[in-house]
Amino acid sequence: MRLEAGRTGMNLNDHILLWNHVFIKIMDVRHTILAPGELQPYRLPSSAFLYIVRGEADVYLDHSRHRVERFHVLHGGKGARLRIFPDSGLEYYLLLYRATPGSANLREIIRLMEQDNPFLNQYAFVPHNPLTLYEKVELLEREWGDGSGLGKLHVRALFHQFVYELLRQLYSQNVQAQKPELVMQAVEFIRDHYRSAVTLQQISGELGCSAGHLSRLFKSRMNTSPIHYLGQVRVERAVELLLQTDATLQEIAENVGYPDAHSLSRSFKKYKGLSPIRLKNELLKRKTSQDMPFPMLKSAVQQGLLPGYSDIENQFHYRPEGDLFMQGRFKFTAMTMVLCLSLLLTACSGAAGTNTNTNAAGSGNTANAVAAETAAPASAKPEEQAAAVQTTRTVSTLFGDVEVPANPQRVASDQYMGQLLKLGIIPVGVRSYMLTESWIADSGISADTIAGIEDLGGFPMNLEKLAYLEPDLIIGSIEKNIEDYKKIGTTVFLPYWEGESTSGPLDKFRRISEIFGKEQEAEAWITEYEAKVAVARKKIEGIVKEGETVSIVQVANNSLYVLAADGGNYGSSTIYQMLQLPPTDKALNMKEGFENISLEVLPEYIGDHVFVYGSGDEGAAEILNSSIWKGLSAVQKGQVYLYGSFGSEGDEFVMEDPYSLELQLDSIVKVMLGN
Repeated sequence: MRLEAGRTGMNLNDHILLWNHVFIKIMDVRHTILAPGELQPYRLPSSAFLYIVRGEADVYLDHSRHRVERFHVLHGGKGARLRIFPDSGLEYYLLLYRATPGSANLREIIRLMEQDNPFLNQYAFVPHNPLTLYEKVELLEREWGDGSGLGKLHVRALFHQFVYELLRQLYSQNVQAQKPELVMQAVEFIRDHYRSAVTLQQISGELGCSAGHLSRLFKSRMNTSPIHYLGQVRVERAVELLLQTDATLQEIAENVGYPDAHSLSRSFKKYKGLSPIRLKNELLKRKTSQDMPFPMLKSAVQQGLLPGYSDIENQFHYRPEGDLFMQGRFKFTAMTMVLCLSLLLTACSGAAGTNTNTNAAGSGNTANAVAAETAAPASAKPEEQAAAVQTTRTVSTLFGDVEVPANPQRVASDQYMGQLLKLGIIPVGVRSYMLTESWIADSGISADTIAGIEDLGGFPMNLEKLAYLEPDLIIGSIEKNIEDYKKIGTTVFLPYWEGESTSGPLDKFRRISEIFGKEQEAEAWITEYEAKVAVARKKIEGIVKEGETVSIVQVANNSLYVLAADGGNYGSSTIYQMLQLPPTDKALNMKEGFENISLEVLPEYIGDHVFVYGSGDEGAAEILNSSIWKGLSAVQKGQVYLYGSFGSEGDEFVMEDPYSLELQLDSIVKVMLGN
């Protein structure tokens, strides 16, 4: 079994080195037979091996689902959440152990464990020789139950024999381990224990890592510290109790982890910018003035793992009622209360609570200035005063106007990564395909920047990962997914395809820029790009003579497509719109962005020059070697231009972001000059 996400790069020598230079303490050996049903969520108190003897089950380690049956071996690290769903019954052994660095070569050992700790990694596989492992673990459990000092010594020896055999088979199968999602484990721990006195040292200790390492990871991923996030969770829960109950501040404080009402009020002002009572009064006034029903809020701190989620399926399952069930988020009824609350808090907060933004509203968008108690200094210029209070802006979409943050910091998108990066916006998460686009290597963007963008799967984006990222703005390109995204955060619908057509790439770029008020940046790049286009036109001048026409065909999987003069893809906009090569009448009159045709009617669609996309792809040879193809006038005159190959990861012609457009322009010019 291979785990594709977060695979470790540790080699066998490093792994063995660590096993040879740590002290191993066996914490417990358990032999368990589960009846049908569910094992309640169990956070591993130490590193652990789970060895399945008989039965079948779905086993979750954190949010990774493993379908297991007899002789499966699983490993999880300290702090991982284990949950088991047996089909009819399950028998297994659980070996709990703790690894502590020894004194010899301590610095190197600690460095290796910080870099890639095998005692925290997660993996699952079926060994080639399962009975060898079974004999070891059966005897190990028997000796553990013996309880004598000699028996415990034998337990240590047997455990090392078990580990030796397991490592030998693990590496012979080239099994890849998955690094634990320490940040997400920390988030879950905080949500589970926010009512208690939680410290950074306690969190890191529960997860088996150093406090400094966890703090750096958390800050990089969440843009805040673990303790600051703990305060956010507590205050958000306090908001719910404040709105839903008549509990006193002292009662709420004790419920959410504060010693008294004074401490709660102080944190409330820190995170929300105003006191709890003032917030409640403002909401009551808002409710009265707008005749707005109070929202029925679900608890922001829901307990337990989500058994419906599978890293294999990359999707959420839904409850019969149709509600999206997820950890740490709200369930809404009539309105999106979070946005309203955010606007209200900004309007009422002082300097400590406000988050001012300096992005001015662009053309085509309405900037909504929300008055704050601490306005800009009277000496400031009018535009500076406006920027100081601007926290949201209105964006027009196909679903109507949407209020978005004026300067969003955590953007997730299922398309448009290239457009975002060109505007200087680094998304927190995107669809998987975006992270393998061919233009990345030539973009000048650092590998660390790309590596820091979360892989959110396919369409729709993985909703649980998306929720964990807590985006302040989501951009969706497929209509059927928008409602799901809205349940997680503010969402803008910007379709990539409209029917079987796609809008012009420059229009797409402008639409993206309008969402963020970055029209000036977009126009600056477009001006620069159009200058490059003008130079490119001069280079190919005369290749397509006056009166001649151009057509574009795509060959894929033994199918033949002709691209339209407007609304096509795969470089058609570069060829027709940018380089202004003249299309045929057929291409001009297509209702959609392309037509799927048979080989027999191909001559009716072909111009004097033919661009062929995907000539090296599977099934293309049969078409390009046919007598009909070879009989075309353009083919006989050698006026055929082969470009692009979609392949397994695509090329610069698949997407239409600024980086791809620049590469497309160079590629088309080169193929025309080379022809």
